[in-house]
Amino acid sequence: MATNVQTRDGGPATSRPASRRSRGEAPFRFLSTAAGVTLLAIMAAIAVFLISEAIPALQANKANFFSELTWEPNASREFGIAALAFGTVLSSLLALIIATPIAVGVALFISHYAPRKLAAPLGYLIDLLAAVPSVVYGLWGVAFLVPLLRTPSQWLNENLGWFPLFAGDGIIGGKTMLAGAIVLAIMILPIIAAISREVFLQAPKMNEEAALALGATRWEMIRMAVLPFGRPGVISAAMLGLGRAMGETIAVALIFPATFEISFQILTPNANSIAANIANGFAEANDIGRGALIASGLVLFIITLLVNMAARFVINRRKEYARAGA
Repeated sequence: MATNVQTRDGGPATSRPASRRSRGEAPFRFLSTAAGVTLLAIMAAIAVFLISEAIPALQANKANFFSELTWEPNASREFGIAALAFGTVLSSLLALIIATPIAVGVALFISHYAPRKLAAPLGYLIDLLAAVPSVVYGLWGVAFLVPLLRTPSQWLNENLGWFPLFAGDGIIGGKTMLAGAIVLAIMILPIIAAISREVFLQAPKMNEEAALALGATRWEMIRMAVLPFGRPGVISAAMLGLGRAMGETIAVALIFPATFEISFQILTPNANSIAANIANGFAEANDIGRGALIASGLVLFIITLLVNMAARFVINRRKEYARAGA
């Protein structure tokens, strides 16, 4: 039944019937629920597939799953999941340490320092970096970055070799953990910068204007009004970038030398990761070998899932940011 209401000029107006307004609510609710259930079903199907394919390799393995995984009768190829997981986590953390300060600085410059005519093109340029294929980053790292890092790596080893990360004997430089971490940092920088920029732009303008009215400089205003508000968003952006770095395949497969060691020495060629090992070994592995690689993929799946769940948890802790559309 129609309802009579008053318009701005005092005349009668007729609203849409309630039955007509609610006609599209049920289909929309059904589609939204179906989308959420489908997403959960896809994730569950991926987990079931990884577990079912990994079980034969785990049953055939006679050694410890984390320290030594053997899938061939003559034990011609052995590696531990722990070594690959260590390389994955270490390279991703190094990339995060390198990328986060730069990304936050870029986001603050675009949101609060750059002129409007410069901020928009610079924001588009940062966003376009995320669209560059990972194989391009990998080729750039192999052809340009790896030779460029030889001299700095030698200097770091000679002058800061007392620190475990820069220690090492023998070959210094080349396809190292440092080179892979720098490439990963460049790849995740657009993700962290884009999310941080949007968070900083959502900071309450009244707080910023109040800080400036009290005599604060622009940096003091950012430190008091922008960074506290955007801290949860920056943390979640960094964790999303961390998950992206852990799952990267082609770029690190081109750079890492495919060794199976647990070492904190980032200047020596002894790096590897789960994703790179799967890409390098899947084609030549037998059935049990593929199951072993899928088992390592299951470990990567769990690590990445935990990282993204932690990021979601950090976002939800700040209600203002969640209401802003996170």
